[in-house]
Amino acid sequence: MRKINKGLDEVKIKISELKGKNVEMSINRGRKKIDIVSATIKDVYPSVFTIKTEDEKVQTFSYFDILCGNVVIEN
Repeated sequence: MRKINKGLDEVKIKISELKGKNVEMSINRGRKKIDIVSATIKDVYPSVFTIKTEDEKVQTFSYFDILCGNVVIEN
């Protein structure tokens, strides 16, 4: 159980370092649909983080989405 928490803490730190920066994201939406978006990390909260896409939409993701591989961030 501690191993998961350690990974989660690392993800939170990396996301907080990217706050305000432009990133490319691959988002697995399920049923073999993957969206690739350019976005800015807008806010970082204890359980989730928000992004703002180029078309001004705000989306929320969990840090577990990154751990599970459903969201991949490249900067």
